[in-house]
Amino acid sequence: MKPYLERVPASPDSSWSMLNRRLDDGIPFQWHHHPELELTLTLNSRGHRFIGDHVGSFDGIDLVLVGPNLPHTWSSSERLDPALPHVALVIWFRQEWIETITRSSVEFGAVAALVARAGAGLRFSTAAAMALADDFGRLFDLPAPQRLLAMLGILGQLAEDADAVALSSEAFAPVERDAGAERIDRVLTHIHQFYAEEIRLDDLADVAALSVSGTHRLFSRHMRTTISEYIIRLRIGDACARLSATGQPIQHIASAVGYGSLANFNRQFRRLRGMSPRDYRARFRL
Repeated sequence: MKPYLERVPASPDSSWSMLNRRLDDGIPFQWHHHPELELTLTLNSRGHRFIGDHVGSFDGIDLVLVGPNLPHTWSSSERLDPALPHVALVIWFRQEWIETITRSSVEFGAVAALVARAGAGLRFSTAAAMALADDFGRLFDLPAPQRLLAMLGILGQLAEDADAVALSSEAFAPVERDAGAERIDRVLTHIHQFYAEEIRLDDLADVAALSVSGTHRLFSRHMRTTISEYIIRLRIGDACARLSATGQPIQHIASAVGYGSLANFNRQFRRLRGMSPRDYRARFRL
C-alpha cells in the first residue's frame, strides 16, 4: 500500500485542475500523494477515508481538503442510492498559486488561513458540504473565468466553517514553502516510495543534495518532526489501513509495513494509537 506519486492532469484553460468522477463499482483504494492541494466532495457513497495517519468513515456526503504531499485515498463500500453512481468531485491547485492570489488580495485573508491549516487535512462539516454541493457541481459547466471566481468563492465559504476538523497528525503537515520546498518534496517522495524498507540517511541526503545534517535540519523545519518519527507514523498509518480494510494477519501486516519485529510493531502501534493492532481492528470494525 505504498502511496504512489500521482501526476495531476493539467488543464489547458485553467491554472488549476478538476475531475468529475462517477463510478458504479465504488471508489477504489488508491493510496497516493501529489504536490497539489486537493479538495474532494464525495456524494452517494459510504466507506472509509485514509488521510495521512487518519482513518475514518464517511456516509453519503464528505468534503475534505488534503494538503500537499499528504498520502490519502477514499474507499467506498456501498452506494446510498443504488440507482446512482458513487460521485467524487475533485479540485487540485498548487500551494504557490493560491498563496500568490491570497498575498496580493487582503480580501482572501481567510482563504490564506484555510490553506495554512490544510497541511494535515481538513474535514468540513456536513452542513458546509451540503450547502456547497450544488455550487461544486456547477463548476464543471462554467467558462474558465467564471469557474475560477466560483472556485475561490467556495474556498472563501469553507474558510468560514468553524466546525472543520483536522484529520491527520501534524507530523504529516509541511510547515512552509520556501527555497527548500523542492528538496523536501523529493525527500518525501523517496520516503513515501521506500518507507517499508530500510531508508539510509545517506540516500536521503543524496536525494536532497545536502549533507546528512542539512537534510535533518531541512526535514525538521518543514515537517515539525524527525525523519524517523515521520517514517514510523507513515508505517503505522499504512498498518491502520490494512487492519481496517483487509483480513491480513497482523504478523504479515507488520512485515509489509517495514517491521521485522512484531514486538516493535506492537509497541509503536500502541504508542501512536493507544491500543494493540488486534484491538484496533476489532474496534474499527465495530
